[in-house]
Parts: sequence; C-alpha cells; structure tokens
Amino acid sequence: MSKRYRDPSETPGSGNRKSRRAEGAAKARSENPTALIHGEVPPRDVLMQFITDNPDRASKREIAKAFGLKGEQRVELKQALKDLEEDGLVQKSRKSLTRPGALPPVTVLDITTRDKDGELIGRPAEWPEEAGAAPAVLIRQSSSDRSKGKAAVGGLGDRVLAKIFANKDRSGPAYTARVIKILDRHVGAVMGVVRKMPDGGARLMPIDRRGEEMQIDATDIGEAKDGDLVEVEVGRSARFGLARAKVLNVVGSVASEKAISMIAIHAHGIPHIFPQSVISEAEEAKPASMSHREDWRDLPLITIDPHDAKDHDDAVYAELDTSPDNPDGVIVTVAIADVSYYIRPKSALDREALKRGNSVYFPDRVVPMLPERISNDLCSLREGVDRPALAVRMVFSHEGRKASHTFHRIMMKSAAKLSYQQAQAAIDGKPDDKTGPLLEPILKPLWHAYAVMKRGRDRRQPLELDMPERKIILKEDGTVDRVHVPERLDAHKLIEEMMIQANVAAAETLEKKRQPLIYRIHDAPTLAKQEVLREFLATLGMSLVKGGNMRSNSFNGILAKAEDTPHQVIVNEMVLRSQSQAIYSPDNIGHFGLNLMKYAHFTSPIRRYADLIVHRALVGSLGLGEGGITKEEEASLEDIAAEISTFERRAMAAERDTVNRLIAHHLAGRIGDEFEGQIRGVTKSGLFVALPQFGADGFIPVSTLGRDYYIYDEAHQALTGEKSGLGYQLGDVVEVKLVEAVPLAGALRFEMLSEGRKMPVATRSFHKAGRRNGRKQPGTRPPRSRR
Repeated sequence: MSKRYRDPSETPGSGNRKSRRAEGAAKARSENPTALIHGEVPPRDVLMQFITDNPDRASKREIAKAFGLKGEQRVELKQALKDLEEDGLVQKSRKSLTRPGALPPVTVLDITTRDKDGELIGRPAEWPEEAGAAPAVLIRQSSSDRSKGKAAVGGLGDRVLAKIFANKDRSGPAYTARVIKILDRHVGAVMGVVRKMPDGGARLMPIDRRGEEMQIDATDIGEAKDGDLVEVEVGRSARFGLARAKVLNVVGSVASEKAISMIAIHAHGIPHIFPQSVISEAEEAKPASMSHREDWRDLPLITIDPHDAKDHDDAVYAELDTSPDNPDGVIVTVAIADVSYYIRPKSALDREALKRGNSVYFPDRVVPMLPERISNDLCSLREGVDRPALAVRMVFSHEGRKASHTFHRIMMKSAAKLSYQQAQAAIDGKPDDKTGPLLEPILKPLWHAYAVMKRGRDRRQPLELDMPERKIILKEDGTVDRVHVPERLDAHKLIEEMMIQANVAAAETLEKKRQPLIYRIHDAPTLAKQEVLREFLATLGMSLVKGGNMRSNSFNGILAKAEDTPHQVIVNEMVLRSQSQAIYSPDNIGHFGLNLMKYAHFTSPIRRYADLIVHRALVGSLGLGEGGITKEEEASLEDIAAEISTFERRAMAAERDTVNRLIAHHLAGRIGDEFEGQIRGVTKSGLFVALPQFGADGFIPVSTLGRDYYIYDEAHQALTGEKSGLGYQLGDVVEVKLVEAVPLAGALRFEMLSEGRKMPVATRSFHKAGRRNGRKQPGTRPPRSRR
C-alpha cells in the first residue's frame, strides 16, 4: 500500500478545525487534483477530471508521472484506467485517453457479464474499433419490479433493444439502460454438462453458478452422451420455457480430469488453440546457425529437471576458479535456450506468445506459450543435440559473493539429461549407470559450487517460507489417484539458486548498459497487512517488529520460532498472506522476498514472455546478433509488463480452480466421512477448513456451529460464542465431517465435530466492550437445532 499524506484534521484535539480543513482539502483537490494524493492511485472522479483538463498529458505514462506512481502502483493505475475504459467513462486513442461521446438514446446491447453485485452489464452490439473499448451499460430494473420480486429483463448472452440514460454519479458504468425488447437470447457458445432425458432430448446443466439451464432437442445432441461436457450454440428460445441449445463440440466426460481442466481454460479465457499462421511459422523455422555464436559444445553442461519434463530450457556447469586472485572461488555457468533467435518481434509467434503471456500447467496437460516445434524441439536443450543458447559465466568468491559475470551467445550440446531425484541419489552415494561417470567431473563440482553460493544466500537472508507443494497424481483414466507432496531436495535448491543468480546478472548487465527492461519486482508488505499479521502473532505470544523499513529477515525470525510447533503451518500461511504480489514492471523497486535490489526473469523464455523480453534486451544491448529488442518494444514495456502480470494471475487462478474441482470430484464419493483438518480462514460467515492430506479447503457456515451467537474477531482471527466463551481460531486442528461436494464448482462443505475451546479472556472482553459501545458485532444467529 502506498504511503498516504496525512490530513491535518486527523490530528487529535483539532476540534472544529476538522470540518474547515476538510473543506480546504476538497477545494485544493478540485483546484489541483494531485495536491493531496501524490504517491497513490487517485479515485475515479479525479482521474476523469485530470483526463478532461489535461488532454495533452492523458497517457498512462504522463498520468503516472503527474501522481507520482511507481512500481506496483503503475499496475494499479493501468487497471483503474482499464476499468474506466470498460465502463465507457474514457476511451483510448493510440496512447492517449479521452472522454467519450454519447451513446444514441436507443441502442442494441449485448448483455455480456454481471458486476460484483450481480447486476447485468451490456455493451453496444456495434462499436467501431478505432473508438476503443465499447462502453459498459448497467441494465436497470424498476423499483416496482424489484419490490414484486421480478427478475431483471434479459439474461447473460441476450441481445436487447434498450433506452439509454447517462449515469450522473460516476460510481459505476457510464450509462444505465431500460430494456425495451429482447431481440435474441443467448448469443454465442457456452459450456455445460449434458443430462439425458427420457424423450431422447437433454438438459444442459451450467458449469457456472450464475449460468442458466437450457434444453437440447434430440436432433441437436450429436454424439454427446449423458455426463459429457460440451460446447453449445445458444439459439432463439420460445416465448415460454427454457432456452434452446445445440451441441457444437464434445469435450469429454465431466468425470474425467480432461474435462475439468477444460472448464478452467474456458472460464478464464486462456488461449489454448494455436492459429494456423502460428503453427506454420513454427514448422518453417530452421535450426540456428553459428553466426555471432561461440562454440561451447565441448563444455559438459547438463540439464536437471522433473522426471516428466518435456522441454529443457536451462543447463548448468561448475568448476573451481584457478585464478590466484580468487582463492577457493568457483565459476558457475548457466545456459538458457535462445528463444529470441526464433521468436522475432511482430511475428505471428510473437503476437501469440504475448497473448498467452506464459505457459499454464494443469495435472493432465500444459497449455504452452509456444508451439511444440519450438518449445519441445528447436529450443529444448536435448541431450547430445546441438542447441543455441544464451549463457552467463559467473565467478564467486569462497564467501559466496559474486565477483563478476559475462554473457555469451553460444552453441552448446547437453552432456546429460537428469532428473532431480537421479542427480540427488548420485550425490547421496547411489549413482546409476548414467550418473556414475558424471559424479566426479560434473555433479560433485556443481554441489561444491552450490555450497559456496549458499554462503552468500544465507548472508542475504531471503524470505524462507516453508510451503510444501502438493502435486496431484492421476490414474490412467485421468481421475485422481492421490495427492503427493514431493520431497524438497538439495538438487532443487541448487538449480533454484543458480537460476536466481543468473537472473540477477541479467538485470545488472542491462542496467549497466542503460537498457530498458522488464524487472521482476516484489514490494514490501503494506503497513495494513503488517498490522493484521502483528495482531495475529500476538495471539500466539509472538511479536513482529514495527516500522516501515521491514526486511525479509524480520519474518524469518518469526518462521524460525514457529518451526516444529503446532502453529508452524498456519504461521507460514499468514506470513505468505501478508506479502505483496510479485509483478513485472519496467520500474525497479527491488525484490523484497529474495532480498535483492536488481532482479529480472531470464531463465525460462520457453514458458514466460518476460524472459523473452530480457533475452532480446541482452542480445540488442550486447551486440550479440539477430533477435534484439526493438525501439517500439522499449516504448511499450510498461504495457507489456502490466499485461503479462495479469496473464500470470489468470494462469494461477485457472490452475487453482482446476485443483479445487479435482479434489472435490475425488472426495464426492466420501460424503459422511470424517477428517482431521486445520482452520485456515475465519470470516464472519464461517470457517474455512483445510484437509492437509488432500490440499483441499472446505467451508463450515457459522449457522451450523451451534446454538450460541458467534461473534467474529478480526484481530484474533476467531469466532467466539457470546454466551459460552467457546470458539474457534485460525490454526486450530479440528475434526470435521464432509456433508457436500460440488465438483463443478470445486466446493466442499463440512460439519464441525470438535467442540470449541475456551477463548482468551481478552478476546471476549473486547467483544463485550464493543457491544456496550453500541457497535453492531457481525455474526449470524444459529438455527434452533444443532444439526
């Protein structure tokens, strides 16, 4: 959270001066919009006023400069401007923003979505591309209809004729509308699950909780079977009854994992089919030549990856430094696939890669950023095959300090393809036929180099969260077999630290060359999040230092205290929740979590567009041949960084939703079973309980906890019974019964079996004081019976 300027009226003892100063602040804000909000993203009305008053300074860059926005704030500004554009309050013309012209008084609208309150939002069916994003229109319902409980006229996907009204309060979309007539219902294709009916037809059950059930005639079912997930075209509906749908594509049985990942792909709008132009361009690509390359094919670089990896974009090698100026030092070489040679700016491959932003990983499939011809073939550092790469040669002192580094464009030949487990077993004294000959000349020098680099890491003290990664293991039929927590090996840590140092070297080199680039930045936790964490830790008898200059090692002390205690997992999770979101940005503020001042993603250009940009910047600034960054790209880095940050969050959400749906499907047959879980979330509505063995979260509504009146205490993250003083707190281990599983929604509902524990007296007196002071405490009255 950015620092806010304190209004003098907030000073204790200001008395009647408060209102006068507030009026003065309002006047100053109206006269100079940047006066009181420098360093924070301004509200919508201030942004719109600035754009109106400064047409010559209405680009994102100029607005950010005017309001003093940097780092993550620029991403927030981009989102705020995007929201204004989508709501039709501003429109984009090249790089500038302007206030739009008015919609006609009667307009044809397509109802495309709902807002956060569930209200329908439409956009003009016809809108010129050069005018920017089509304005959003709130579909209005009369107060008399609402009082009678009538649904809003129209539904998602409908095309309507509507009367348009300007929205004067600027609190939402630019326009509201009253539907005159429904022209077409459900324009476009949607997804759903087929449920066969006795008459030969079927019903289409929605996969979204806000979706609508539809009817499929027997002649429109095609080859779909009962339980299949399908894409349908929604046609006109009769005046009464369900909308009609026609099956276009059968994805597969909804019971299969394939269908579940496809739901996430469609729900999040992830591009998953490469256009023919992209496929053709990839197929026509030829192996790289030796032009502008050093021949490093005799250097025994090796790849160490997961056992099931299909592409290999990094290789490593280490040796002792024989220089007398660096006694007991080491030289570490990291080679990364030279994707920039094949993916040139403005090409079809480049446009599609930017559109995707990154590869997306599901338990059964990968939605790659690049076609297989590039990712699994030409750019994959295959064992014994010539492959182009960008390499960085880093020299470390005995204490683990990086003394120097150099970048090279090379041709390499991987000496071996190893898995993490294979390499670790060799170091642990169990080499196999492949790793035996590599142990002395390659593997042991790598582990020695890692021990040297670890001294530098330990001194740097990055954030050391212990969050085990759960991996879903599937059966041959695509359903869940089990949830596995892979062991964290030194082989993993070795590759991770070498990649981090290569990323640091890339950022340092580009900064030294004054070359614009995209950094990977991570801001310090906001003061508000620090306070929430501090209050929670106080309930466990732990303290967090105060002050704005927080360091990562401040959290490491807390994590160390919680180690090997019942609170270890929940403390790690609360520390994680307190952290800011890492993003991409052309403006550097450092990386808080890694405790690094200069950091840029360089090591995974096959699966991340940010790394491809960094490769191009290195090629261009170091004069390493073809495929360098262009001036046009440099000018667009702010937009590119914001887009790929958004795509990264999109991928994470899709992956998380898929896992939730898979686990819910896996547990659907265990209704009534009892489990041990841990409370991982507390809200006024109820408790979120995690089942660690499954990596699943379920909900317990507060109304099912018992006959007492439960009060939500945010500071202590607890629900406490008003009369009994018994309650539940974040981190408590409890017994629960599974009472409902909804696979398509990825939702589980539990019933609490454990009795609440006596909550601290301070917590209960806090609640009572709140009630005496007349503050309404959130909570829900329980039903008359326990079950």
